[in-house]
Amino acid sequence: MGKWKKSVAMAVAILMMLHTYVSADEQQTPQILQETAFEEEEKTSVQEQVETLNRELYAISAVLMDGDSGRVLYEKNGGEVRPMASTTKIMTCILALENSDLDEIVEVSAYAQSMPDVQLNMTQGEQYRLKDLLYSLMLESHNDTAVAIAEHVGGSVEEFAAMMNEKAKKIGCEDTHYVTPNGLDGEDEQGIHATTAKDLARVMVYCISESPKKEEFLEVTGTDSYTFSTLDGTRSFTCTNHNAFLNMMEGAISGKTGFTSAAGYCYVGALRRDDRTFVVALLGCGWPNNRSYKWSDTRKLMQYGLDHYEYRSFTQKTEIEIPAIPVSEGQGRGFEKSVLTQPILIEDQSGYGKDGLLMRKDEKVERVLEMMNSLRAPIEAGMTVGSVRYMVDGVTWKQDLIVTAEKVEKIDFSWCLSQILDSFLTMNGEKT
Repeated sequence: MGKWKKSVAMAVAILMMLHTYVSADEQQTPQILQETAFEEEEKTSVQEQVETLNRELYAISAVLMDGDSGRVLYEKNGGEVRPMASTTKIMTCILALENSDLDEIVEVSAYAQSMPDVQLNMTQGEQYRLKDLLYSLMLESHNDTAVAIAEHVGGSVEEFAAMMNEKAKKIGCEDTHYVTPNGLDGEDEQGIHATTAKDLARVMVYCISESPKKEEFLEVTGTDSYTFSTLDGTRSFTCTNHNAFLNMMEGAISGKTGFTSAAGYCYVGALRRDDRTFVVALLGCGWPNNRSYKWSDTRKLMQYGLDHYEYRSFTQKTEIEIPAIPVSEGQGRGFEKSVLTQPILIEDQSGYGKDGLLMRKDEKVERVLEMMNSLRAPIEAGMTVGSVRYMVDGVTWKQDLIVTAEKVEKIDFSWCLSQILDSFLTMNGEKT
C-alpha cells in the first residue's frame, strides 16, 4: 500500500508542475569564440603604405575593391560624387548583353548619327549586328554606337537610362545617376550624370563576377582588335582596344577608359591572379596633358592589393563546440524538469556564399556564436536556434545556422500517466 501512495503522490506532483511551470528564458547570448591574432608591426607597416598611397595617387577619387566580395580594400574619397565619362559604357555593355541577343539587328537613328567624337561615323539607316557594335563600344569607345545600342535595347535613350539606374540600385550602387549611355555630360530632373569611385568599382565587380553574361563581357573587353562590316557589307571597320592596362600587368582581364573636360581622365579595370580578383576605379585622374596618370595609379593600387591581400578561410583550426540546450516541459526518460537537446551546425548558403575573404595579415576574423539559452517544448527537428557569424572589420561575411537535430514532444497528461504506470510497475517488480 505504501508503494501505491508514493505513486499517487508522484502523479499529483507532476500534474501540479504542468500547471505551475514558468517558461524558461529563450534569449540569445552572443559570445566571441575566437580572434585571429596579428603582429602590431604588420599593422603599422600597412598604415604607412596607405598613407603613402594617399600622397602619391594622382586621382581625386580612387578605390581598390575585392572583385569577388565587393569589399573595399582601399579608398581615397571613394564616396565623392563625380562625372565618370566613358567608364559609363561598362553598364551600357552589360545591359545590352543581358537584355538582347547578339545577332539582333540595330538600325542607326539620326540622333545616334549626331553624336560627337569619338565616333564610328555611322549614318542614319545603316544596320549592324549588335555583337559587332559591342566591340565598337568597348574597344574604341564610340559615342554614336552607345546611343544606337541604347535606342535598340531600351526604345529610347531616356528609357535606357532608366534601365541603367534600376540596375545600379539593384546591384548596390548608392550614389550613381545615369543620364547618357556614352558618358557624355548630361543632366535631367534627378541630377547630373555622375557616380563615385566606390560605385564604379561595384559596377565592374558585377560585370566580371556576378552577371549571367560575365563571360561574354570579359570576352569583349579583353579582345585586342576586332573587324566587322555593316549588315549589307558596304563598309568595314577595325576596332583596337585602347585599354593599355591589359598589357601592363600579368592577369589584367578587363577595363574601360574615359575622359570629358568635366570628369578628367577616368578608368576602371580588373586583374585576376592566383584566385584573387582586384578592381580599381579612378575618377578625376588628371587632365591633359596627363593621360598616363591613370596607368600609374592603377598599377600602384593593383600592386598594393597583390602585396597585402591573401585569401583566408573563415574556418579556424579549432572546432566550434555547440553546447546542448535544455528543453523545458519536454518528454524525456523520466520526470526531469528539462531535457537536453544537442543542436547541429549547418552551412548557410545565403549572403556572400564563400568560406573566406581577401584579408591583410593584420586583419582578424571573429566568430560570434549566438544561440538560445533554453527552449520550451514542443520543438521540431530543423528548428533554427542560433547562428555562428564570421566577421571581418565589423562586417558579417558568412553565417552558419545552428538547428535542432531532433524532435522533442511536450509533456502532456497521457505521457504523465504512462510514466506513472511505468514507475508503478517498476516499484512492484512487474516490469522487466
